[in-house]
Amino acid sequence: MSLTGFQQFCLVALRTVIGWHFAYEGFYKLMLPGWSRAGERLAAWSAAGYLKGATGPLAPMFHSLAANASLMHAIDLMVPIGLLLVGLSLMLGLLTQIGCAGAMLFLVTFYLSQPPFSGMPQAGAEGSYLFVNKNLIELIAVLTILAFRTGAIAGLDQLRLSRRRVPVPTAAVRGGDLAREA
Repeated sequence: MSLTGFQQFCLVALRTVIGWHFAYEGFYKLMLPGWSRAGERLAAWSAAGYLKGATGPLAPMFHSLAANASLMHAIDLMVPIGLLLVGLSLMLGLLTQIGCAGAMLFLVTFYLSQPPFSGMPQAGAEGSYLFVNKNLIELIAVLTILAFRTGAIAGLDQLRLSRRRVPVPTAAVRGGDLAREA
């Protein structure tokens, strides 16, 4: 099955906006502490509150991570850098399959930290969700990007892959015809 130009554009656009979402989340977290419009210093970002608020099946593990100060320092550094790297990978189409795997790991972790199993409004959520929330939707979108190998459609992966490809002579494919022609 061959994709039309419009279908390819849609897949690459989806990859790019998801990449932007990840990259901006990472960038913003790395830039804190920052300054408010009133000129007051904002607190540095930390995953501790998110981990302490976990309610899903991995909640005990997340709670224990939040209680360990030395691990929290590492997590507070690794999460924004990971988000930024995943975002850049997807936006640039560079090592796209690895970027998709990283995005899926983040999204599964976010989903399992606070799964929408109650169907009731949750603090910090824009609406009420039952089983399907924004994390799951974005996870399926990233899975689609992974399945269609959008880095080969457009991006730095396309350039990288085109340099590695060596055209195979037609005679070599037919098997033995090259030897008979000699």
